[in-house]
Amino acid sequence: MSFNLHHRDYLKEIDFTARELGFLLDLARDLKRAKYSGTEIPRLTGKNIALIFEKTSTRTRCAFEVAAYDQGAHTTYLDPSSSQIGHKESAADTARVLSRFYDAIEFRGAAQATVETLAEYADVPVYNGLTDEWHPTQMLADFLTMIEHGHGKPIEEISYCYLGDARSNMGHSLYVMGAIMEADVRIAAPRELWPSEEIQKIAAERAADSGARLTLTDDPAEGLAGADYVHTDVWVSMGEPKEVWDQRVALLRPYQVNAAALEATSNPRARFMHCLPAFHDTRTVVGHDIAEKTGMTDGLEVTDEVFESKANIAFDQAENRLHTIKAVMVATIGG
Repeated sequence: MSFNLHHRDYLKEIDFTARELGFLLDLARDLKRAKYSGTEIPRLTGKNIALIFEKTSTRTRCAFEVAAYDQGAHTTYLDPSSSQIGHKESAADTARVLSRFYDAIEFRGAAQATVETLAEYADVPVYNGLTDEWHPTQMLADFLTMIEHGHGKPIEEISYCYLGDARSNMGHSLYVMGAIMEADVRIAAPRELWPSEEIQKIAAERAADSGARLTLTDDPAEGLAGADYVHTDVWVSMGEPKEVWDQRVALLRPYQVNAAALEATSNPRARFMHCLPAFHDTRTVVGHDIAEKTGMTDGLEVTDEVFESKANIAFDQAENRLHTIKAVMVATIGG
């Protein structure tokens, strides 16, 4: 299978077909094997990539930088204090300037509109490292990880359940990506935190085309039954007011990934996934602050018991950010 994705933007999952996404997953697998075997061939030699981080991140920055270096490219990291987007220069003007210097631009920030504007005005591919609405680079890593741990199951036979706040980039992306890829997708969340009607409509349309099975429920047991993978994400962002913490935690306590949740899958091979960082203990400043605010000393969205168990494959998932991001860059700007 071969596709020409050269010069394509990578902004959100719905811009791609299942076959195109499958091609990127196959390419990521091949690039991962080449790195492990020492046979990787640089295809980005002489390329330059701008990394704009309105929101900081350990995994996304490291994945883009190492992927670029492995393939012979150079990167420039622009942190929140270095980029002038929205302050002294518009996204449109930034795109037009950086296109003169770079072969691709990555953006990680709040508004999807910003990355879409960068793509509209840039003459080079633009990649979405995360926005409040979509997390497409994470989806490739998640699906590669589920394929690797699937004991030979094709994607259409994989079932996964997302527990937590589904009106979020991870909720949106897991719901829609699964719909595109013909997976068995379950979203278990309080009704107040379900994906918007627009996202539900998009997922339903793509599922009708692919044959995916979609379940949207407020009953964790319904979502978990028979699931191969249990996903979650953070419930509250630091800096949000205490009222938000109290309300969100009250809504989401029944959706914590704990030993009982894994048992509810009735699947001894069920695995836990998280895009990280995870608030599973009090050994960090943030974790300690969360425990004090919520009284949940055994973890917030996931317990320490589950996180430290053999069911946790979040670190495989984190590594796969490298290989899948590399695949996107090679496919779109590789020589």
